[in-house]
Amino acid sequence: MGNVRPATMERITTPALAAKFIDEQLTSLRAQIGDKKVLLALSGGVDSSVVAALLIRAIGQNLVCVHVNHGLLRKGEPEQVIRVFRDEMNANLVYVDAIDRFLDKLAGVTDPETKRKIIGAEFIRVFEEEARKQDGIAFLAQGTIYPDILESVGVKAHHNVGGLPEDLKFELVEPVKFLYKDEVRVVGKALGLPDNMVYRQPFPGPGLGVRCVGAITRDRLEALREADAIVREEIGKLPEIPWQYFCAIPDFQSTGIKYVDGKGERYMGWAVVVRAVNTVDAVTATVPEIPFSVLCAIRDRIIATVPGVNRVLWDISEKPVATIEWE
Repeated sequence: MGNVRPATMERITTPALAAKFIDEQLTSLRAQIGDKKVLLALSGGVDSSVVAALLIRAIGQNLVCVHVNHGLLRKGEPEQVIRVFRDEMNANLVYVDAIDRFLDKLAGVTDPETKRKIIGAEFIRVFEEEARKQDGIAFLAQGTIYPDILESVGVKAHHNVGGLPEDLKFELVEPVKFLYKDEVRVVGKALGLPDNMVYRQPFPGPGLGVRCVGAITRDRLEALREADAIVREEIGKLPEIPWQYFCAIPDFQSTGIKYVDGKGERYMGWAVVVRAVNTVDAVTATVPEIPFSVLCAIRDRIIATVPGVNRVLWDISEKPVATIEWE
């Protein structure tokens, strides 16, 4: 069928249509793969997670999932990948702790594009090393979805393994390449994936690396990770959830004051910037109203529990002229 979605393909909007799609894919995947092995870079995002769940049903232990923890994931995400796939789905999961490797290479790097290139290149190298440890791999699975094909000829930057050497060029398996994001979520629910994985916030490929503005330091990165978890929890309680919500931590400090035994002491601390947007196409974005009580709850929790942070800011800039991400 190439890379064009069939005109006759129904939109997957219900559990029944998702079940039909799953059955069709299981038959197709088994026919394509046979008794050979498949390698998948499993980030924990909905696209790669749905592909993993489909392939686990189709070929079981012949799927090898590689989860690379580069230290730039959100709080609890690596643990969730291990719990859902290894513990609950009995996946053949390889967990790679590459935190020090990535953060050491990023030390002192301030340019956003340079950070992106380092993260992308290092991911490919780590994935290549893990691929070489496996025997009998014939296929490479990717979480390509239809917008990726429309926008970038089928290459998805976050799972981009186009930099693999020629001797590791496997045949591709892309079972959700004709689905839109909303359809992938319906399929994920039907496969039994948890809601916080199915409805996971959009997340850039370089992860928190582009939300920890400027040179990444471990203490500032940890502060960002903790603050981000609070922002996502509090805004996630709203009756109408924005399309995307997160926080960034700029590369500057400001004066704060704390009281010890009734005496005020000045100190330097970081600011956390809360960001929430609504968009249809990500080309333009508007800023939803967040109740002031929610902003105050976020402020109070962050300042009380996240070391080093003494200010919480609310970014109300729309796109254009501001981008959704800070870097």
